[in-house]
Amino acid sequence: MSVRKAMVILLALALCLGALPLAAQDEAPQLSMWVRSINFQTQELVDTWNANNESQIELTVIPSGEFVTKMGAAIAAGDPPDIASIDLIYTPAFASAGQLVDITDFVKELPYVDSLTPAHMELGMYEGRNYAVPTAVDGSFIVYNIDLFEQAGLDAENPPATWDEMLEAMRAINELGDDIYGYWFSMNCAGCNAFTFLPFIWASGGDVLSDDYSQATIAEDPIVREALAFYNTIWEEGLVPEGASIDNGSNFASAFAAGNIGMAGTGNFALSLYQNDHPDLNFGVFHIPGKEGGAASFGGGDVIAIPAGTEHAEEAWRFIEWTMSEEPQIEIYAANGQIPLRLELVDNPYFEGDERQSTAASALAVGHTPYTTVYNDLFNDPNGPWLEMLQIAILDGDIDDAIALGQERFTQIMEG
Repeated sequence: MSVRKAMVILLALALCLGALPLAAQDEAPQLSMWVRSINFQTQELVDTWNANNESQIELTVIPSGEFVTKMGAAIAAGDPPDIASIDLIYTPAFASAGQLVDITDFVKELPYVDSLTPAHMELGMYEGRNYAVPTAVDGSFIVYNIDLFEQAGLDAENPPATWDEMLEAMRAINELGDDIYGYWFSMNCAGCNAFTFLPFIWASGGDVLSDDYSQATIAEDPIVREALAFYNTIWEEGLVPEGASIDNGSNFASAFAAGNIGMAGTGNFALSLYQNDHPDLNFGVFHIPGKEGGAASFGGGDVIAIPAGTEHAEEAWRFIEWTMSEEPQIEIYAANGQIPLRLELVDNPYFEGDERQSTAASALAVGHTPYTTVYNDLFNDPNGPWLEMLQIAILDGDIDDAIALGQERFTQIMEG
């Protein structure tokens, strides 16, 4: 028997004896759960639950691109799953449409509610009520190649903490050779650049949306202009490969793994890729900095909710609450390199001694996610205003026109 299987069995025994009393046979509903196709240990969570409970959960994986449509259709047809893991950016739209169960009374009883990742908790709320809690969390940060830093005469133990320091490091790394570059971004990927570019603005005290998320602030916030100029400098000075301009996200994580890129924005999902598939890649992690310091992160991943129409809301919550308890958070989440949902559990035996994992996890403490029912139209749509604005400003260098376009089209979508 493998060590991993033995750990799961021990966890199952512990849960069976302790935190999860078995329900009576006639009180044990069979539940359905939908999850979008992301790299996460949902199956292990469900298997562990099923091994210790009379109520069983049947897990269905839905392709990410189809999840929102299928979920909405199932709820409308009166045949929803009992539990759903939802990309957090779509939660406000589901909640505002009355498609999720209000779980406020459940949430307020959680003794650790204040330590749950803040961006995910915010996106799980609508009009002051809770409709979802975190389940699969990720945050954005910068990875950097330690070997290239050292070859360029940079202090690899003290990575950049400002935009100027990042530019200085990029330029020094570019000097190492024709096939070595200081930075990487996937400039033809809308979602990628929400994930890794917006935090530069937030960390500097700026935003593209007002505090109440009701208006676009692209044209009035000087930090937005400065962030666009920062990225335009990176492009104009050739600090990224030319191919970055047309990359649609296919190389979002893998470009850095080639070993000739000094720095790149990414998320926790990439750490296991680098560690497992590229063991010789010597890299570190630092938070995305503001212009003069500070830090921010995009809170990404999924929240978990109970779709409206289920007949098993209490049993569904019982599973959701268990997933947030300490034992699965440590023995399933952290053991597999996943960030715990509770910030106080970032310090755990599996992350001990790995500063990269700890830094990546701590990014969620400064995580933020735009709260809007039209997120997809604003930020994710490859034909939407976010990507067009970035490309005009960064690749063409026409920052004034880019800002005017972004402000106008954001406003049209938000008021439409």
